[in-house]
Amino acid sequence: MSSTSSQQPMILRVVVTDRARKLKLSSRPVSADALINIIKEQLEIDVDFTLQYEDPDFDGKLISLADIEELPQKAVVHISLSQDSSSLASTEVFSDFSSLERLSRWPSGTFLVPTFAFDVELKLKDGNAEYEKNNKCLKLTRDLKHDILEKLASTMYGFKAYPSGKEIAMAAEALVAKHPCLKEAGSETGYSGWTNSLMFKMGNYRTKMRRAGCQEVTANSGKRSRFHPEKESSHSNIKKPKRAEVNFLPNFPQGQNPSSLEQLRQTIVQEVKKTERNLPLIQKMMETTFPLRRQTIVMSCPPVIELLDLWPALKIESEVYAEFRRIINQNLPNTFYAELDRHLPRLMTIFRQKASKTGETANALAEILKNHDKQPELDGVAVGLLTVINDHDSSPVHYEPVKISVVMESDEVVSLPRFSDAFVVMFGLIYAMHLKYPKPLTNTFEFTQKILLGLEAGKLPPRLQTLKNDLMIHV
Repeated sequence: MSSTSSQQPMILRVVVTDRARKLKLSSRPVSADALINIIKEQLEIDVDFTLQYEDPDFDGKLISLADIEELPQKAVVHISLSQDSSSLASTEVFSDFSSLERLSRWPSGTFLVPTFAFDVELKLKDGNAEYEKNNKCLKLTRDLKHDILEKLASTMYGFKAYPSGKEIAMAAEALVAKHPCLKEAGSETGYSGWTNSLMFKMGNYRTKMRRAGCQEVTANSGKRSRFHPEKESSHSNIKKPKRAEVNFLPNFPQGQNPSSLEQLRQTIVQEVKKTERNLPLIQKMMETTFPLRRQTIVMSCPPVIELLDLWPALKIESEVYAEFRRIINQNLPNTFYAELDRHLPRLMTIFRQKASKTGETANALAEILKNHDKQPELDGVAVGLLTVINDHDSSPVHYEPVKISVVMESDEVVSLPRFSDAFVVMFGLIYAMHLKYPKPLTNTFEFTQKILLGLEAGKLPPRLQTLKNDLMIHV
């Protein structure tokens, strides 16, 4: 190794499972093993792994890192967790089970109309040709309309069991845009009747899925009826996604039942207690037991501390992110930090402008950066972050705190070294535990959810809409 190359600084993007971290090195490590030790120390990884890097000579294809000299000064390295044969055997037990029923959210742009049955497509093709030639709409038979609505309902259910009225209208609009022969001459929009029909069809389709045993809609059965007038109203306490959850209440994986999943849960508890945890095995078991966990959380709503006793793996940062991905199908830390970086300059400008207009810049900063009591009262705290500092630290901004603890329902549940990571984990746990946003922090969490993460961003409160308008001016 030349002395010149060894003294040059390096910038690495380290990718591990579902997150990525930036790592700056003052000089090139002496070997690949030395780099592994540095990554273990800097990123606090306590398991063995090997490294692969994206080789620019092969269009970014992954290459195993054997010689440190092969690594570019600015590189992307991927961590590949090592597993012994027994761990692999244990992991393979769960390889056939997938607890995720949905893999994508409702489309943010135009709704993609599905391809209908062959005979339906032929009739629509002829109808569209006639409409283009003579501006004449297709005369629908009862069977044809049923087939169209059934296919649309099935496609919509693949995204959401309970789509909103706006989303149903989006699907109806896309239908007549793709097949103009289906436009309604007596409708102002051309698709109002289709919207109403789809609303009723979705209700019928949910009934069909409930009879088939789909847990997501079965959870809302057993309401008030003619034979049970004492039960709650059919429109009250509906358990359905309200914050863009993709997999809200999935069914058990094929071949699994509550008893078998409970045994896996107990195995997870024992694995988490070990000094050297098998993280890939834990993640695989958490994936398999996801439906059991969601059923407990959504249907029973136990206290947070009780949930974490049942599922201690949710105290692991990577598992919080994995759980968020299971629920939302989104990489939480990557999306959060990317959007925060994009909006941060404008956010700082807006804050300075607002503070200067009121003439209370110093007071505003003091309010944001104020010191809290060294022994704060946690009783009654729904969610929050507790900063623990050294006794001699008197700075209003704590760049190197001892730790940042996530507080939920008055209990410290997990601690992290950085404030930003603690906030992201707290947000992920709110989704994982199916918690409501605390009223005083609703705008903060809705800003994170709807503006930074783009989840259910269609309708914003007035304050957030104004802020988003200001942010979008310079994006």
